[in-house]
Amino acid sequence: MRKYSRLCLVGTDTDAGKTIVTAALARAAWRLGGNPLALKPVQTGCARESSGRLRAPDCAVYREACPEAESSSLILLKDACSPHLAARRANLELSASELAGVIDTRISASKTDLALIEGAGGLLTPLNETENLLDVFALVNAPFILVAANKLGMINHALLSLNLLRARGLPVLGFILTWTGREGDSDLDRRIRDDNVETLSRMSGLPCLAKLPFIRELQSLDLLVRERGWEQSTQLLMRSPLMDMLFREGASADDKLPQQLHGDDLLRFDREHVWHPYTSAVSPTAAREAVKTEGARITLRDGTSLVDGMASWWCAVHGYRQPARMRALHEQSARMPHVMFGGLTHEPAVSLARRLLQMVPQNLERVFFSDSGSVAVEVAVKMAVQYQRASGWPERSRIMTVRGGYHGDTLGAMSVCDPETGMHADFSGILPRQIFAPRPACRFDADFDPGTVAAFEELLKRHAGEVAAVILEPVVQGAGGMWMYHPEYLRRVSRLCKEHGCLLILDEIATGFGRTGRMFAYEWAGVEPDILCLGKALTGGVMSLAATLASKEVAEGISCNGGVLMHGPTFMANPLACAVAAASLDLLSQSGWRQDVARIEHALRQGLEPCGDLPGVADVRVLGAIGVLEMRRPVAVEKVQDYFVRQCGVWIRPFDRLLYVMPPYVIPDEDLERLTAAMRGALEEKQWE
Repeated sequence: MRKYSRLCLVGTDTDAGKTIVTAALARAAWRLGGNPLALKPVQTGCARESSGRLRAPDCAVYREACPEAESSSLILLKDACSPHLAARRANLELSASELAGVIDTRISASKTDLALIEGAGGLLTPLNETENLLDVFALVNAPFILVAANKLGMINHALLSLNLLRARGLPVLGFILTWTGREGDSDLDRRIRDDNVETLSRMSGLPCLAKLPFIRELQSLDLLVRERGWEQSTQLLMRSPLMDMLFREGASADDKLPQQLHGDDLLRFDREHVWHPYTSAVSPTAAREAVKTEGARITLRDGTSLVDGMASWWCAVHGYRQPARMRALHEQSARMPHVMFGGLTHEPAVSLARRLLQMVPQNLERVFFSDSGSVAVEVAVKMAVQYQRASGWPERSRIMTVRGGYHGDTLGAMSVCDPETGMHADFSGILPRQIFAPRPACRFDADFDPGTVAAFEELLKRHAGEVAAVILEPVVQGAGGMWMYHPEYLRRVSRLCKEHGCLLILDEIATGFGRTGRMFAYEWAGVEPDILCLGKALTGGVMSLAATLASKEVAEGISCNGGVLMHGPTFMANPLACAVAAASLDLLSQSGWRQDVARIEHALRQGLEPCGDLPGVADVRVLGAIGVLEMRRPVAVEKVQDYFVRQCGVWIRPFDRLLYVMPPYVIPDEDLERLTAAMRGALEEKQWE
């Protein structure tokens, strides 16, 4: 019985021998009682027949080797060149998700029990301006076999290809080596070929599944001679370890692969077993399958391309799959994907810490890495409490903040979120009881009223003896309501903290790295925090990483008399994340992000401010790359998201009474206009109700 129902046969490059291997393998599978399908997703260099139809040369090879097997070429292109160029010359646009869907459809329509899917050229052969063939094969639920021509220089190409597959988390069974006969057959040539097998196996950790020698009969024009060549190649494969790998008695071993579902099966399993954020497990809101991200776009399984208005919850500031960060990720993964940070250190973490300290006020001297924004806040709260205790103020163990704030979903972070209008009211009985002042009532874009800070001042005076620190989201409160308050409020709170001996923690997880038009939002007020929390955009949305930065006073206060900070995440300072974060900071230092954010702000004002006159709108707020429509009553989230996706081609995820966007900085002007037009359309067509 077949161990696998699908195989992807990919090569190091053109003329690696993929077609011969695919055809011979189809013949061998048929000999063993199977119903193979030999499939070529994209075929270039197709000759035009007298009927005007294009003829697929590789399909002809499949049929010659095994007439009994099904064979098919899905996309036929006349010009013998890269698929992206051949398609462009034929006025076609190839898409990875659409092609993967066509492959699934063709296999489902066949009677096959083993689909052999052959690549074209190498893995990075371009499909269009932004996608390559690996993007197609990554969407096909199948293991890979690499085919390489056994010659001088093969090892380098083979290892590069195998590393590409592994970097995408794709299963690789092993490799097959072919010999074209063009490289010579001297004693040295033979020794090179033998050594290639041994060396590639050792360096890749993968088995050589088969070796196909040069079969001269397959070069003949005589069909009877060629038939002998096919029989020879088939017998060689049937005697190779490949057959033990592919066939066995008993149950199907597709379970040897990571189980991958697609289409309705995937969505059904997701709905029944996967718990999404802020969603009921019994009646969850609809989830759509994303298969690819690129720039400021998200592609769904059905090929729908969505303009991303959320930057994946505000972190993907540079857009998706930006080359410098992908390169940093791959290069670091080849060296050291992870190592514990207790007792060890490494260059990516040290370099990133140095970069961060160069960006923040000089009073911040220590960097503590963690793996999420919520944990960064937990660490900050611990720092504040430990500092006060070490300073002789153990009674200072509470945190003060303002209503309307949001700082994360872990226990300590939840305790400083708004206890009534926030998302964590159900846990009020078990959370530490913190101190909450009224939300800052002074708008960012209005004249400052000194009276708006009076309630905060009075409350801090009353509780000064028990407050370890004040924590605020500077200038913009994020998930608590997208409220933008006046920088002067923050300035006065900073002075009050100094007067009363409590620390100032600033949570820049949502606002840091340019979102408000300044590198950090606290720069609008010109204040210096004692503790600073960073996250989200730190890696530009590639890896999860956060950092808590502390002043020299805080660090030395905790550490005096042998004290240590009581926290140590397993994935603290993960080298992959640190390397990507450094590349992300490089982009910020080199790019015109300030101009991009100013451009986005201008477009959001133009597109959203007219909505203030529409029914149901309570307020319109814009700052930097943040645009908010606050409604007078809660938004029908699932209804309006369906409208955004199906009719507008945008991805916007509202919450409570807010329709808002925080797009990647690289978003083109036409996509920005599409976002704001979609938001206006939702109001005008009453899709939000």
